[in-house]
Amino acid sequence: MITSAQLRGARAMLGLTTQSLATESKLPVTTIEALETDVSSVEAKALVAVRSALEALGISFIASGSDEAGGAGIRFKHWAEDGGIRPENLNATNDD
Repeated sequence: MITSAQLRGARAMLGLTTQSLATESKLPVTTIEALETDVSSVEAKALVAVRSALEALGISFIASGSDEAGGAGIRFKHWAEDGGIRPENLNATNDD
């Protein structure tokens, strides 16, 4: 089950406003706000619409317990090739 915190975090990671997410998911802003407060307060099809919109924009939802030590979370689906230096490649020669 996706949590309200995951929805808020995914929207923030993408830099979306509630209005832009509402547009992307074809839902009213009030529905987005309700989902971000309590996912159980809104019809399941609204949650599906928001999840689909966020996933189409590059978010991956991580279920609680999918990692041995972690809880529910979010992350970007793909690392952008031009998105900078991967952590394992950081060293003194590429310091700015």
